[in-house]
Amino acid sequence: MSVESVSAEGFARESTAVLDRITESARDEVTRAAELIARCVRSDGVIQAFGTGHSQAIVLELAGRAGGLVPTNRLSIADLVLYGGDAPGVLDDPLLERRAGVAQRIYDLAGPRPQDLFVVISNSGVNSVVVEMALHAREQGHRLLAVTSLAHTRAVPAAHPSGKKLADIADVVLDNAAPRGDALLELPGGGAVCALSTLTGVMLVQMAVAEAASLLLSSGDRPPVYVSANVPGGFEGNLELEKRYAGRIRRTAS
Repeated sequence: MSVESVSAEGFARESTAVLDRITESARDEVTRAAELIARCVRSDGVIQAFGTGHSQAIVLELAGRAGGLVPTNRLSIADLVLYGGDAPGVLDDPLLERRAGVAQRIYDLAGPRPQDLFVVISNSGVNSVVVEMALHAREQGHRLLAVTSLAHTRAVPAAHPSGKKLADIADVVLDNAAPRGDALLELPGGGAVCALSTLTGVMLVQMAVAEAASLLLSSGDRPPVYVSANVPGGFEGNLELEKRYAGRIRRTAS
């Protein structure tokens, strides 16, 4: 990649090319992901979304945002403090994401039902707490949708004691097409700049939600969708929709 490519125009050009590719190459996987989502909504399930680090940005695309599905719940390591009673200082532990049992505690605090769908997001797909969450969800009988970079996960060793990676566990894998290390624009002399996985991950999950909405409409079911709270009546209307899932979805500012 030339020095000229390391620019605003270079990133726009290269990232748009990747987005164009995945909208075609991921079509079948997006359809399968949408079928999981639509099945979950029809069965009165909740979409339980989990990720760590910057993958939480994609979790926020799914859980509790305007234009998104109401039966969605954000799972987070911060739940240990917000709902589990741990002291805030526990989140300062640099090894927390590697400690056994953390994912199960987060799962238990959410109290999922069998029909709930788990969406687990990790660019590398090898983070221990992410793999543990995926394994535990499958052990409990949940269907599992993963969003990950196959290029990255195939280039690094497994970190979980099981030897598994997120892509090994999921029913459906949405490949975000990010390169190993995530950054897209190579720098002269080594290294790279401008991460890609958030941009492509958002595209994939929103495509899946759109297709799920289409499936629901085709079967005569109206998708339960949030309206922006910043339009008249939006906040009140959203509260009415949320009543159906009382005690099962959390809406915090954290």
